[in-house]
Amino acid sequence: MAIGTLEVKLVNAKGLRGTDFLGGIDPYVLIQYKGQERKSSVARDEGGCPVWNETFTFRAEYPGSGDDFKLVLKIMDHDNFSADDFIGQTSIYVEDLLALGAENGVSELRAQKYSVVGANLNYSGEIQVGVSFTQKETQYDGEEVGGWQESEY
Repeated sequence: MAIGTLEVKLVNAKGLRGTDFLGGIDPYVLIQYKGQERKSSVARDEGGCPVWNETFTFRAEYPGSGDDFKLVLKIMDHDNFSADDFIGQTSIYVEDLLALGAENGVSELRAQKYSVVGANLNYSGEIQVGVSFTQKETQYDGEEVGGWQESEY
């Protein structure tokens, strides 16, 4: 089993459609992978074309428990006086990336654009994300290995 770090580089987004009646949005992204969640900073006053340039790490194993190797990015609009609004989401399937990383020690999906789909299943813009997987070096796990030790006595 390969255990390592899944690194997500959140670059930017374009054409995000807001839900506020005033039209302005302050987007941020919730990134989820197998029960782990990270949150980007809020891109205040950047509207539908925010720039983050942030990196997030997740613990990943391949093959791991379950078969859902999906990275989910939920784009939200931060609101001060009400609940944050859902703008849309995209999913990135990383099973092949993990398999290649388990074989070679490292693998990468360079930053590329993914379509953002809103709650009504309509196109709601695009987000640019890069993903990489780096396998950790195997470490001694403390298990005793049998063998004879030679002695002069």
